[in-house]
Amino acid sequence: MQKHYQILIIGGGSGGIMTAANLLTKDKSLKIGIIEPAEFHYYQAAWTLVGANSFDFEKTKKKMADVIPPGADWIKDKATGFKSADQIVLTENSGEISYDYLVVSPGLIMDPSLIEGLQDAMDKGVVCSNYTDPKHTWETLKNFKGGNAVFTQPTTPIKCGGAPQKIAYLAADYFKKTGLTSKTNVVLALPGSVIFGVPVIKNTLMEVVNRYGIKFKPNYAPVKIDADKKIITFKNVSPEENKCVINTDASLGETLSGESFIEMPFDMLHIAPPQTPPKFIKESDLVNEAGWMDVDINTLQSKKYPRIFGIGDVAALPTAKTGAAIRKQVPVVVGNILHLMKHDKLGSKIYEGYSSCPLVTGYRKMVLAEFNYKNEFTPDPKLKQMLVFNSDKEHWRLWMLKKHILPNLYWNKMLKGKEV
Repeated sequence: MQKHYQILIIGGGSGGIMTAANLLTKDKSLKIGIIEPAEFHYYQAAWTLVGANSFDFEKTKKKMADVIPPGADWIKDKATGFKSADQIVLTENSGEISYDYLVVSPGLIMDPSLIEGLQDAMDKGVVCSNYTDPKHTWETLKNFKGGNAVFTQPTTPIKCGGAPQKIAYLAADYFKKTGLTSKTNVVLALPGSVIFGVPVIKNTLMEVVNRYGIKFKPNYAPVKIDADKKIITFKNVSPEENKCVINTDASLGETLSGESFIEMPFDMLHIAPPQTPPKFIKESDLVNEAGWMDVDINTLQSKKYPRIFGIGDVAALPTAKTGAAIRKQVPVVVGNILHLMKHDKLGSKIYEGYSSCPLVTGYRKMVLAEFNYKNEFTPDPKLKQMLVFNSDKEHWRLWMLKKHILPNLYWNKMLKGKEV
């Protein structure tokens, strides 16, 4: 096995594969290595639909060997650390691997330990999560008979920040179809103060919430889960919490615990587990104080090492962590690396924070939130070709985009280095 590469990539997820494939479409002679231990590559964007029985889980995965681009070496190993000043990555079994340029894209990891009792609740199957086992989410949804159906997320950054509410809308629609609405309280408890940061999308989602009769609880941060009693404890994180009285909702069985804690019983609980960068990233000299990779938000170049770039979920970027964001980041990183190789300076390509959140609001309904660092709504002009002129409103054509078109684009274009 080679011990040196022109371009070394950590991670065989969307960012790593797309970067390698795109580089090789530009220059087939490049010596590229991809460090990735996993056997399978997943299209996780479809897991929301799997959790609502609208997509086949088996169609969300492919063997890693089948998505590694021809011309790149697959180093089936774990990265464990860096000697950044020496341009070396440490691995678990393959020793030291040196590079001319490094792309860091390991994604992030689930860390249930950050919420007391969450791991126990997951082990017992008391809570479900599309982030870890969307098939279990569907089993939970299918077997639900009524009561409090609670949907929440942590205070940490997470993959696709809209995903915890997508399953809430699908569940509410499912309960409507199965005659459970009158027996059910659908609760959407989020740690943020608004349902979505882009104003036009927020307005649409509040209409959806009202239509389903969902109880929206802003400033609710989950801190503890009692799997045996089926009680979740939230901390009220409103900046005004000390200036007002927290009103508990008797219809949900809420009770106050201390000055700012609310206990809520549940019959179904869906949660996005807390998420963090991998340990070897947090312990490196590539990160900011919070442990996320410290890069220039426009060039994606490491602030400390000019030959290192960060891409995808691990990067400290003030935008949503989605595959759509990576799709726009890849050409910037590729362009900058190739320009550096030829001219010893960065090119002119910059990333302006584009991300996209396909917000499924029910079966056969979707809103498409596209935005930048400024939280400005930036819809793709190509949507007009689909006869979608207001993607901030619910549309069945957007559902078709999510279920049929995007998976095809992902496997057959994006992972093959084609810009879409």
